[in-house]
Amino acid sequence: MERNKRRGFTLIELMITVAIVAILAAIAYPSYQQYVLRGNRGAAQGAMMEIASRQQQFLLANRAYADETELENSGYALPSEVADHYDYKVVVGIDTLPSFTITFTAKGAQEDDGDLSLNSEGVRTPPDKW
Repeated sequence: MERNKRRGFTLIELMITVAIVAILAAIAYPSYQQYVLRGNRGAAQGAMMEIASRQQQFLLANRAYADETELENSGYALPSEVADHYDYKVVVGIDTLPSFTITFTAKGAQEDDGDLSLNSEGVRTPPDKW
């Protein structure tokens, strides 16, 4: 006569598996969050470079740089993946030489990463984020 063999996991085996998965998740999740922040920052930097390029084109055509309103009127719209994480501002200098400063202010979860700026001379701040 054959004995009935029970198949399955014991409670101890299941608890050990859950503990291992929890430890792996605790290690992986912060790395994933940093990866997402860096990805959002990269998208914002790309948008800033696009605005700087548009500024140079606007300068050639109009002999002055554009502020946000003029940029938006010329057809520029901040990409949605950037707009979800940053607000932007363009300050135009009216000194003897035209100048501009683009500032992206982080919002939401991106605030932990900080703000970004780029000016007409190509100075990028903070330098460790570029």
